[in-house]
Amino acid sequence: MISPHDPPSPAPVSTPVNLELVRKYSVPGPRYTSYPPATQFTAHVVPEDLDTAIAEDNTPGAGPLSLYFHLPFCETRCWFCGCTTVITRRRESASEYLDDLARELQLTAQRIDRSRPVTQIHLGGGTPTFFPPDEIRRLGTLLRSTFTLSPSAEFSVEIDPRRLTEDHVAALHEIGANRASLGVQDTNPRVQLAIHRIQPHAQNQQAFAWLRAHGFSSINVDLIHGLPLQTARSFSDTLDDVLGLEPDRLSVFSYAHVPWIKPAQKIFDDRAQLPSAEEKLAMFALAHEKLTHAGFVDIGLDHFARPHDELAVALQNGTLHRNFQGYSTHADASLYGFGMSAISSTATTYRQNQKSLPAWRAALDAGQLPVERTLRLSPEDQRRRTIIMRLMCERRLDFAALSRAFGFDFAERYAPQLSTFADLEADGIVERTSSGLNVTPRGVPLLRVVAMRFDAYMTPATHRFSKTI
Repeated sequence: MISPHDPPSPAPVSTPVNLELVRKYSVPGPRYTSYPPATQFTAHVVPEDLDTAIAEDNTPGAGPLSLYFHLPFCETRCWFCGCTTVITRRRESASEYLDDLARELQLTAQRIDRSRPVTQIHLGGGTPTFFPPDEIRRLGTLLRSTFTLSPSAEFSVEIDPRRLTEDHVAALHEIGANRASLGVQDTNPRVQLAIHRIQPHAQNQQAFAWLRAHGFSSINVDLIHGLPLQTARSFSDTLDDVLGLEPDRLSVFSYAHVPWIKPAQKIFDDRAQLPSAEEKLAMFALAHEKLTHAGFVDIGLDHFARPHDELAVALQNGTLHRNFQGYSTHADASLYGFGMSAISSTATTYRQNQKSLPAWRAALDAGQLPVERTLRLSPEDQRRRTIIMRLMCERRLDFAALSRAFGFDFAERYAPQLSTFADLEADGIVERTSSGLNVTPRGVPLLRVVAMRFDAYMTPATHRFSKTI
């Protein structure tokens, strides 16, 4: 993996959101949890190529592992949701799914160096807390019998406060979980009714109390702006409610209205409940103002963290990373995903599992890795990934460091791309010098727009992506 060793970035500076610039540059574009984006993955999967890719990632001296487990079940469907889920109230589904996960783990364990330390684990969904506490404990046993977990591993889990008991929290703590991310989205009852997610704020408060009592070191809250019936005033109240919980991190996502991908979202079109583009921008600016005023550091895109948080420290030190779960501090780890739709990432390859439960299980029944789509990165893909991730994570490009990493003059080779930055420079989004390119504080909300200038796959068919703001 190409990784220029740049000096640490300067301490991040917060500045008010310039809505005129956001209006001008808010266009559809990738979120760059990977490069190339997942839209470039191909369905042409050759088993021998999969074995080769995994073998290449497990040569002597290979680095640590990051594990992602997709636990897809939810009792009810939230109409805004863009996740890959299975809606059911049948609790036996959890046990059956773990049986299948055990088979996938065994297929992978046969192909990897199991002594590699696992430094990061993430349970996502769906709703991982759909799984009863004893099934959570069983998953922990499965993990430890398959992999070598680092004693200091970062172990996070997504939590739905509506489906949480204290026994869930105890079970998660027992298996090593130390970080939690709570899906809150909005605390206004009218908005909750409109999105089919009734969640009294008392449930959020109870979840926080249990997690803190059981020693969880970091708690994140997920919010969404741009939901039906939201207003700037109601979202301000939601932000106040959540700040009262004293979270360590917040993710304030922009609602992605993609009914051509997620048909359940069509209900919002029928009811004409979505805020206007101007109202949505006002909510975005309000969130940025409130959270930075409350002392949170703007990590980039949707992420905010306390100044002492690892993400904020990594941003300042130039060690921030980005993967399919968002911003991370584990840049040196290969990501192995398990469960339906899970994505794996190594230095030169991506692969995504079958996205439907029957197809995922059918592959396991055939004794095959349940992979549906893959991508092998070319040397140029790897270079552009480095460029885009430096912009997304460090907010700058050091031409000399990149030239050393690539073995050629960066500014000369990428002169066509750099020549497209005149408008961004004129609007104060970036600053260009002879030694590099810096994203200014006013340009941070438009990081995706800056990164897109180096994306070789951008085409007029940008309707495939959500807007950058």
